[in-house]
Amino acid sequence: MSPAGCPHVNGFKVDNWKQNLRVIYQCFVWSGSAETRKRKAKSCICHMCGAHLNRLHSCLSCVFFGCFTKKHIHEHAKNKRHNLAIDLLYGGIYCFVCQDYIYDKDMEQIAKEEQRKAWKLQGVGEKYSTWEPTKRELELLRHNPKRRKITTNCTIGLRGLINLGNTCFMNCIVQALTHTPLLRDFFLSDRHKCEMQSNSCLVCEMSQLFQEFYSGHRSPHIPFRLLHLVWTHARHLAGYEQQDAHEFLIAALDVLHRHCKGDDNGKKANNPNNCNCIIDQIFTGGLQSDVTCQVCHGVSTTIDPFWDISLDLPGSSTPFWPLSPGGDGSTLNGESHLSGATTLTDCLRRFTRPEHLGSSAKIKCSGCHSYQESTKQLTMKKLPIVACFHLKVSRFEHSAKLRRKIPTYVSFPLELDMTPFMASSKESRMNGQYQQSVDVFNNDNKYSLFAVVNHQGTLESGHYTTFIRQHKDQWFKCDDAVITKASIKDVLDSEGYLLFYHKQFLEYE
Repeated sequence: MSPAGCPHVNGFKVDNWKQNLRVIYQCFVWSGSAETRKRKAKSCICHMCGAHLNRLHSCLSCVFFGCFTKKHIHEHAKNKRHNLAIDLLYGGIYCFVCQDYIYDKDMEQIAKEEQRKAWKLQGVGEKYSTWEPTKRELELLRHNPKRRKITTNCTIGLRGLINLGNTCFMNCIVQALTHTPLLRDFFLSDRHKCEMQSNSCLVCEMSQLFQEFYSGHRSPHIPFRLLHLVWTHARHLAGYEQQDAHEFLIAALDVLHRHCKGDDNGKKANNPNNCNCIIDQIFTGGLQSDVTCQVCHGVSTTIDPFWDISLDLPGSSTPFWPLSPGGDGSTLNGESHLSGATTLTDCLRRFTRPEHLGSSAKIKCSGCHSYQESTKQLTMKKLPIVACFHLKVSRFEHSAKLRRKIPTYVSFPLELDMTPFMASSKESRMNGQYQQSVDVFNNDNKYSLFAVVNHQGTLESGHYTTFIRQHKDQWFKCDDAVITKASIKDVLDSEGYLLFYHKQFLEYE
C-alpha cells in the first residue's frame, strides 16, 4: 500500500465521481443498513467464476466484480483499461498500473465518512460499558492538543480495528500493546524522538495509533498505515495470507526496538539486552542457562535476553520436581494440580526442569578439558515488567507430513508468582523436591494477567481474538472491529495462545 499519491487517480475524478464512490462504499463495502447488507450478499460475486470469496474487487469505472486471488479483476482491467478497483472487504483502492494499493486524500475522506455512517447505523460502539479514566490518563489527555472532550462516562482506550484481509493476527497484538500501561504512558506523553523519515518509522505510527485509541472516538480504526509499515520492515509477514500472531509480536517488538534506540537519552540500560529503549525496559528479561558436567559437576552459566517465553505442553509421563513433599493435590498460583489437568505452572515447571543432554550432545568441559555428558537447566535471572507466555506445542504441530492444531486446553491464573522459577530459587530444590523459600512474602516476582490472545479454527482458516483488562478488573473481548464486555470466567475458560502478565509492583530508579 503506497502512501504516495497515484498519478492514475485523476482519470477517475470526472463528473460525479464522488457520488459514484459513495454509492459503492454504501452498498458494497461498509453496508450499514440491513437492506444494503442483503444487497451486498446477493450481488457481490465474481462476474467470471461466480465465487463470493477470493478477495472480491469492484471496478471503479464500470459495474464489474472480480476475484483478486484468481486475477479475474486483473483480466478485466487489462481488457477494458480500467485502472482502479476497490477491495470490497476493507475499501482499499488498487491501481493496476502501479500494481499496488494507493492513497488518495479525497478518497480516504469519503471512505471514512461512509464507514462512520455505516457503523453508526449498526450501533457499533454503543455496547461498551463505561469506566472512569484514571487521574494519570486524564492528565495526559488534557495535555494532548488532539484530545477530545473527556467525561467520566467516556470509553477512551476501547476501540475496534478493521480487518484488512486476514489481519486479525495483527489486530489482536495491537490491542494487547495498546493496553500495556507503561507503553501507553510512554506514547501518550510524546516521549519518542524520531531520527528517521516520518513515513518509515514504526514508532511514530504506533504513537499515532495510541493517540487514535485514546482520542475518545468510538468508530473502529483502520490501521492501513501500520500494515504498510509492517510489510515494509518485516517482509516475511507481507501478503494477505493468515500469519501467526506470535511471529507478528516478535517482529513488531524487534522493529520498535530498532526504531526506539534514540529515545534512551544515554541512560545506562538495566536489562540483559544492554538497551534502555521503552521496549526493552518493559519486555526484556534475562534467561539463565546452567550446563553442569556429569563428571566434575562444574557449572557453565550464560544469561541471554528474551522478550517472551515459549512453553511446550508437558506430556503425561513428564517427570517434574514436585511442588511440595507428597502433594498430588498441591496448588501453586491458584491452579489445581489434580491428575489430567494441564496448567501454565506445569508448563513453566517443564521449562525450568534439568534436562540430560545425552551422549550425542557432549560438550567440552572447562574443568575436565574433555568432552563430557552434561545436564542443562533454564531459570529466570531477571524478570521483565511484562511477561509474555507463548503456549507453543499446545496449539500447533509442524512436521514433514503434518501441519495441524492440537485442541488442548491449558488453564492459567489471574495472578502468577514466578518465584519458584527464578535462578535464586534453584538452590531450594533438593533431591528433586521444591521447598518453600523463606522469602514467601516477596512481591517482586508477582504478576497480574491483563491480556489473552486466543486462536480459533484451523491453521489455514483460523481467527484471532483478544481479551483485554480495563480498569477495576473489567474485561472486554476484542474481535477485530467489534468489542464486547466479557466476564473473568470467559477469559479463564478460553484457549489462551499468548498470555500477557504485568508486574504487580515496580521499582523506580
